[in-house]
Amino acid sequence: MWFEHIVAEGLSQNSYIVGSGGQAAVIDPRRDCDPYLDRADRHDAVITHIFETHRNEDYVSGALELAHRCNAKIYHGSRMDFAYGNTIREGDRFTIGTLELFILETPGHTEESITIVLVDSEVSREPYMVFSGDTLFAGDIARTDFFGPARKAEMAEKIYDSISIKILPLGDGVILCPAHGAGSACGSEIVDHPFSTIGYEKRANPVLALKKDAFIARRTTESPYLPPYFRQMENVNKEGPVLLNTLTRAQPFSVAAVTSLIASGCQIVDIRSPTAFAAGHIPGSLSIWRDRIASFAGWYLDYTRSLILVDDFTCDLKTVFHHFVRMGYDNTAGWVAGGFHAWFRAARPVATTGACTVQDLKERLTREKPFLLDVRERKNRERFEYIPGSQHVYVGELPQHLLEIPKERSIVIYCNSGYMGSLAASVLAMHGFSDVTNVLGGMQAWIQAGYTVER
Repeated sequence: MWFEHIVAEGLSQNSYIVGSGGQAAVIDPRRDCDPYLDRADRHDAVITHIFETHRNEDYVSGALELAHRCNAKIYHGSRMDFAYGNTIREGDRFTIGTLELFILETPGHTEESITIVLVDSEVSREPYMVFSGDTLFAGDIARTDFFGPARKAEMAEKIYDSISIKILPLGDGVILCPAHGAGSACGSEIVDHPFSTIGYEKRANPVLALKKDAFIARRTTESPYLPPYFRQMENVNKEGPVLLNTLTRAQPFSVAAVTSLIASGCQIVDIRSPTAFAAGHIPGSLSIWRDRIASFAGWYLDYTRSLILVDDFTCDLKTVFHHFVRMGYDNTAGWVAGGFHAWFRAARPVATTGACTVQDLKERLTREKPFLLDVRERKNRERFEYIPGSQHVYVGELPQHLLEIPKERSIVIYCNSGYMGSLAASVLAMHGFSDVTNVLGGMQAWIQAGYTVER
């Protein structure tokens, strides 16, 4: 038996390839699927089976892409009418060399969610691994709110039963392989462990310590953030995404070409640092630092207008484009050739936003009262400290709360470290807010400086 764990950084998405006897199975593949083919080749194996534990909401499935490349069969849970692949049900079994994979139906996160149990028959008839998809994570369980408030209790009960009746009895020593790690939007408290075991989760996962009634009560009161692009991903993954080889290749665009694209309504995404963005950027551009594209692109970018990226020196754009591809942004046209330097050297219009240190903010608060806006996630404000007098709106939900922010006042924005603040500043600038300042270092720097906080 051989086994490899493949992580899509940014989305914190886990996929797996496992093989024996010249065959291999892939669980929850991502769209850029070369890593699976490379690993199969390395082990002289052919990928014959592709399993999806559920219809994913946060990224484009790579099942069709991989099947097109290797002629493997795709398998889905039976409780959704997928436009592609094969239906599997509780108790179905598959053989991969000496490995046996059997299916458990584990609804709750979605109706068609499945869990895949692996047995290495060469060693034992006991379960060895379990691929739990978005049902059970390390330190957390999946969200159960996708069907709306009216079904929260129903879906909470389903996932509780799926975990307690089907997964936990498999055995304490069984290795747990979830579909997401820490930072995923599919779970709020996933811990940063690459693997876990059922026994460890029984002892350490706080959600599993709850009795059924308390578990359901807690789930019905939770309101996790729901990025708008999730609905797009749900539809794409049900019907099947287009193949990557049918897409137009991203390319560099001259300043003149970008100017024309802007006039036609394209979206400009500035992937530079907050300090670079504040000092100068293309007017109307959205500030998303390259390492947080997967976290925030889905809140603001649409799937119809073309996307143009702006960097300083167009470094490592292949990695950046992978983030967009995994989220289904097939409208990513390319980038500004020569980076932002080419733009301002061509004497094109440049916009700025304010930036300040926490020392600057502290001194400013002694002489005036700017509108102080905290754009961190809700849990960071509720559980930890915040700057006295600040108002809270999560950066992803900012467009829905613009009327609560006074345009006639100076706006000072802070987040954890300054990156979400830069995004918020760019959003407000797009909506006509002219006096906007981002606090560099954010709450971390404020606390480090020893300034007053509230809880």
